[in-house]
Amino acid sequence: MLDLGTSFLASVERNPKALAIVDGDTRLSYEAWYHAISAVVAALDAAGVRHGDHVVSVLRNRWEAATLHWACQFAGVILTPLNWRATAEDVGFCVHDAEARVIVYEDAPAKSIAAAGLDESVLHVTLDTDRPGAQRFADWLELDAPPARPRASAEDWSLMLYTSGTTSKPKGVPRRHRAERAAAIAHIAQNRYGNGERTLGVMPLYHTMGVRSLLASASINGVFVCLPKFDAAAALKLIAAERIDNLYLVPTLYHDVVHHPDFAATDVSSVRKLGYAGASMTDGLLKKLAEAFRPDLFVNHYGSSEVYTFTIEDDAPSKPGSAGRSGINQMIRVVTLEASSAEQRAQANEEGQIIALLAGDEAFEGYWRRPDADAKSLRDGWYFTGDTGYVDDDGDLFVTGRVDDMIISGGENVSPVEIESHLSLHPKVDEVAVVGLPDERWGSVVTAFIKRSGAVTEEELDAWCRDSKLANFKRPRRFVFVDEIPKSPVGKLLRRKLTAGEYAPASA
Repeated sequence: MLDLGTSFLASVERNPKALAIVDGDTRLSYEAWYHAISAVVAALDAAGVRHGDHVVSVLRNRWEAATLHWACQFAGVILTPLNWRATAEDVGFCVHDAEARVIVYEDAPAKSIAAAGLDESVLHVTLDTDRPGAQRFADWLELDAPPARPRASAEDWSLMLYTSGTTSKPKGVPRRHRAERAAAIAHIAQNRYGNGERTLGVMPLYHTMGVRSLLASASINGVFVCLPKFDAAAALKLIAAERIDNLYLVPTLYHDVVHHPDFAATDVSSVRKLGYAGASMTDGLLKKLAEAFRPDLFVNHYGSSEVYTFTIEDDAPSKPGSAGRSGINQMIRVVTLEASSAEQRAQANEEGQIIALLAGDEAFEGYWRRPDADAKSLRDGWYFTGDTGYVDDDGDLFVTGRVDDMIISGGENVSPVEIESHLSLHPKVDEVAVVGLPDERWGSVVTAFIKRSGAVTEEELDAWCRDSKLANFKRPRRFVFVDEIPKSPVGKLLRRKLTAGEYAPASA
């Protein structure tokens, strides 16, 4: 298999004049972008960064971030991107944990980085404001450098993403060139991307979805159109102006786009392929998107940072909630919730834990310096995801949540996703999240947090659930109206904040 540097070089040689990346007024062809990448490779050399070293980046989706990503692939350097909203504590932990030689950042996270307590062995490189003792990324780009030659093999480390660390310190997920490229090629095949197609580069480049969009785009000589920070109005303008072909977003961002006041007046006819991942999509949003875009392809991609693709459903509207079947590089199983072995399979329609084969081409090999996490998640050559789900009579997977999200009410296991999907279909419900809150009698009581799109009462919502296929024990016993449903920076629902009381009740 090719390493990623060679893969990019092949795209340059195939079509050097083709447009490669757009970021505001910056529009670079493949050969011009390769020139910029080569300059950054030379700058990494001059800074003393060597093969196998880590470079931490704390950047939004700018063309400079994408350029640094590719430069690291050519140089055999392990790019370690962090959320630009990361706290000083997380920055300090990740830089130290990775033993990074360099940190590259913009103004937005500068205060957190300044407070992270990094020692003088870490070189600072800034993109916006000049800072004492730091080098300027703009100077790196201006270096007169020879064309970079790939120095990494397919077996070298390419990237290390850090998991969110909601209950413990973030975990590093190192991934090899071959796994990254296999994931990109599978992404192209499973989303049916064509040569030269245009992708909206909005999913963060510190997130597996953003990285996959970047690598896939270059592999097809496509155009990666940067949107540094998500804004629905800005996204709509770019879709129309740049004639975007492919959208690959988390459900929250789709929700914001299709509900924006500008949507109806925006020409989105160029978009023919929709893909989503990162969270379940409610039936209501799935239906609205299918009607609004009428895409040729609508893919539900289920995966993780550790193993990029678990399953693919390539006709999501035809079977709402289905995550489909194993991707072309993977095998998955559902085992019983208490399983200690991959052989303890759940029956059809029995809810259990989803596991994925570690021998798959896209899989990681274990966490960075976390034998405790490996012992918990890696067993018998399988990755125990911590996700719950079941396989129906047709053989399709349905993801129902996280093992930790399971609500046990009166001795019954209740998964929140089915309830959320039903409530999302109510015309006065904008967004919904279901959690279990402590209850003296039931242990946990099923509670629905509702962001309304119009006037609706608890009684009306209870009737909506009572007159449905929901089992009686799954009906919410409490409804809480809120102004916003808490989410992570990439749009994932943060149920833990609701159970901890970290929400604002709806204004009158």
